[in-house]
Amino acid sequence: MKINWGTGIVLALAAFISFILFFVIRMSMDDKSNHDLVTEEYYKQELTFQKDLDAQNNAINTNNNLIVAKTPEGLLVTFPENLEFEKVKGTVSLYRPSNKQLDFDFPISLSNTNLLVPDKRLLDGRWDIKVSWNYKDEEFLSKKSITY
Repeated sequence: MKINWGTGIVLALAAFISFILFFVIRMSMDDKSNHDLVTEEYYKQELTFQKDLDAQNNAINTNNNLIVAKTPEGLLVTFPENLEFEKVKGTVSLYRPSNKQLDFDFPISLSNTNLLVPDKRLLDGRWDIKVSWNYKDEEFLSKKSITY
């Protein structure tokens, strides 16, 4: 049986469509291709975007920048020396882009100008750190990305 060019085009289109459908179905069913949002409450978090920008600008304009360093004991977050550490309140959020089960938050409780995140809670890889704190009724925000 001889195949003419019209039949060849139809067969090529059918093969191409089958090829594309195979990969679409495979990617949507595969657990390795998990396409989650960054946070569960993404839209709620977007409403506070301007507030976060203002808090970041407060930290930059008043020279209240944090220093984040890796130490043998863990991750050391150093607050500015000019702050009264007893009056600093807020939260530290650690976000792992590759696995949302490793994300965690904890409140800031300082006994000096340093805050230590224990080494046992951090796995090797990229971490996004968001420190949101309040000092004398002013909001401050610092965001850092590190590779641990």
